[in-house]
Amino acid sequence: YKKMIEYTFFQNALAGIILVSIASAIGGTLVVARRMVFLTGGITHASFGGLGLGFYAGWNPVVTAALFAVGSALGIEALTARQGLRRDSATGVVWAVGMALGVVFIFLTPGYVPELTSFLFGNVLTITRGDLIAMAIYTVVLVALLALGYRYVLLCAFDSDFARTRSLPVTAVNTAMTIMIAVCIVLTIRMIGVMLLMSLFTLPQLVAEQWTRRLHRMMALAAAVSLACALAGLWLSAAWPVPASATIVLLLVAAYIISRLLRRLKS
Repeated sequence: YKKMIEYTFFQNALAGIILVSIASAIGGTLVVARRMVFLTGGITHASFGGLGLGFYAGWNPVVTAALFAVGSALGIEALTARQGLRRDSATGVVWAVGMALGVVFIFLTPGYVPELTSFLFGNVLTITRGDLIAMAIYTVVLVALLALGYRYVLLCAFDSDFARTRSLPVTAVNTAMTIMIAVCIVLTIRMIGVMLLMSLFTLPQLVAEQWTRRLHRMMALAAAVSLACALAGLWLSAAWPVPASATIVLLLVAAYIISRLLRRLKS
């Protein structure tokens, strides 16, 4: 292990896991607390259309995926607010359209697209310095926005009717939160893949939800669980010939099961 830490790629993986754990803990807590896990899956799969377009047109797939992710987030909010669709129905529509477009563009792209595998399954050992810089900037902005507008986020997310009586911009706040979640998904999807991304957005938050109902405490506890499992999984993958993403997911599942058992014993 001491030898592994000397390698740049392992240092990048450590830093990336720490940043992703913090960002996903914050975004995932908002998602789980508002019962919007399906939204995360919808945006994640809708961004597949952007990946396909990027590969087909020869553009940066991360940029096109980001545009699709933000566009899908805005589309879901528009369908929900203006067309009267339920959020899960709107998410299903955007999910299907994004995946269909991605399949079409990938099929039309000449040759084999090897980079596609990294977006689907991820590889924390391939995190670059550019990935770290982008993720660090995003994490700082996310924490700053949440610190400045925590009360507004709390009110708009959990008591929108009362927030409207206080003349708060509920639609704008909820849309901004959805966009920030969409950006987080795009920044992390290539680093850790869809499988680990969905796990970090749900399992640590489910563990935290069993022990506290305070939003800020849920975020802190979810970040601690994410960090512990992610770092342990990364170290285990260095010793065993198993991908770090799969190891981390299994550790997160184990943490959830143990937490459930401890909670039952305590009650």
